[in-house]
Amino acid sequence: MTRARTPRPHEIDEARRDQRLLRAFREQGTDPAWRTRGVCQSVDPETFFPAPSESAEAAISLCRTCPVQGSCLAWALDAGDLHGVWGATTARERRAMAVVWRSGELDQAPRVPAPRQGEPVPAMDRRELLRLVHAR
Repeated sequence: MTRARTPRPHEIDEARRDQRLLRAFREQGTDPAWRTRGVCQSVDPETFFPAPSESAEAAISLCRTCPVQGSCLAWALDAGDLHGVWGATTARERRAMAVVWRSGELDQAPRVPAPRQGEPVPAMDRRELLRLVHAR
């Protein structure tokens, strides 16, 4: 097993400008049901946890097409999950992003407002959610 190294300063600087991280910050906490709509629901979970000698490109490609990519990455950064692919990022990329995430520097970035308690869910999302609930 290889030991994870601390991100280098240039990796942290790149993470600060990474659009995936900025999207995750904006979408953090806005969609509590994000897991039910992930593209990963229809794929073998092993795809997202490749061995160290295997490429993560298949998982990253799937994640790039996912509508909940930002919420997924936000969850992984909040939870501190540094294994596998989450939100179209590798564990190495998330280690650098986690430094920025925990630093509080993103607090000045604009956020998408979260739906208020009791506020209706948009019709398309409600139908999709009901379809997923009844499919189980």
